Amino acid sequence: MPSGVKHHTVDIQVEEHVGPVDTKPLRKAVLETLAQQNVREACEVVVVISDDTALRDLNARFRGIDAPTDVLSFADDTRGPFAGGGGNFPRYLGDIVISIDRAREQAEAAGGTLVQELQLLTVHGVLHLLGHDHAEPAQKAAMWAAQAAILTALGAAVALPE
Repeated sequence: MPSGVKHHTVDIQVEEHVGPVDTKPLRKAVLETLAQQNVREACEVVVVISDDTALRDLNARFRGIDAPTDVLSFADDTRGPFAGGGGNFPRYLGDIVISIDRAREQAEAAGGTLVQELQLLTVHGVLHLLGHDHAEPAQKAAMWAAQAAILTALGAAVALPE
């Protein structure tokens, strides 16, 4: 971690029915994203690896889209006095939920590995938690450039979707 950066907390949860997932590359993806984005304050991020069923439910409930998706980010400030950090508490950025089903499908389509795709989705989710978006062309270009730089630093560069 660069000098002056406090310790970040990364909690990665893999739902039991998903099966084993190596979480070390995902943790590395979160930390590299925070480093590349110059996040110097201590932050906490939660990453959940689930499936299409869960992502479809979350997508319907929170975005009004009744279809599975690959990743959803939920910026969160509901932890009361802990949300903004302070004292010995990290700033809680929020949750990222990833569909292992979409990740497998997209990895195959892109000719990459599951680990590369999970890292891409993790980076994408963290960037959303940090305020990036891709609704407008200029926003998308900036977000895709940030993703590419982070994935290159991770050695996980993959073809990014258009």
